[in-house]
Amino acid sequence: MAQVTVAGKRLFGLTGRWGRRAAGGLLDLLLPPRCLACTAVIDQPGGLCAECWRDMPFLEAPWCARYGTPFAYDIGKDGLSPRAIADPPVFERARAVAHYSGPARDMVMALKFSGRRDLAGPMGCWMARAGREFLDKDSVIVPVPLHRIRLWQRRFNQSADLARAVAGVSGGTYVPELLRRKRRTRQQVGLDAAARRQNVRGAFGVREDLEEFVYGKQVVLVDDVLTTGATVSACTKVLKSAGAAGIDVLTFANADPAGVLS
Repeated sequence: MAQVTVAGKRLFGLTGRWGRRAAGGLLDLLLPPRCLACTAVIDQPGGLCAECWRDMPFLEAPWCARYGTPFAYDIGKDGLSPRAIADPPVFERARAVAHYSGPARDMVMALKFSGRRDLAGPMGCWMARAGREFLDKDSVIVPVPLHRIRLWQRRFNQSADLARAVAGVSGGTYVPELLRRKRRTRQQVGLDAAARRQNVRGAFGVREDLEEFVYGKQVVLVDDVLTTGATVSACTKVLKSAGAAGIDVLTFANADPAGVLS
């Protein structure tokens, strides 16, 4: 039987590390890591180039306690935006990584329409940080569902990919099929707020065999972009009807038209 000495083990360990480094260097040479939002070559994978980082419209406090849209100045921890006062949301809180513009919009579009599913992991990590005030191991993390026909056309649900990544970081329970889309709806793009609400009215339901994941639980509803809130509000209503203790909304981007609420 062949024996490996301690010196031999050390040698094998060193050559193994050198081999992995050489292989990694060759891979970087052939397929250099690129910016998540553009095609620029960067030093490490999973990040942004300097220009996209500078232009990324990250959302930071102070912000509206309900919608998460930023204020120009601090009005207190529980400050509400005019929108939240005039039209309080049915969900508890909404948080997002960035405003829906610049590199943030580019990343959402690439994930959603160009099949860049590799973006979901890094985007989900950022989302977990944005939602850290309500995310924990007891959270039930649920994506906004696609209708089966649209899912067949697109081949994947970008919200489900994001929700899976968020759950992986936060330790929450990922339940991808908790919500179902009962009927096919028009695309929301181009519709005003009233038309969006009408479009998704009665479109969602909770699977009866999965109601145990809803009753008495804090649910985090995940989508790619928050616009008027019509879709997540429709989802929130059916989750509350199924007994959810509370619902928070987590998206990668917030498309509030003002960007900054003053």
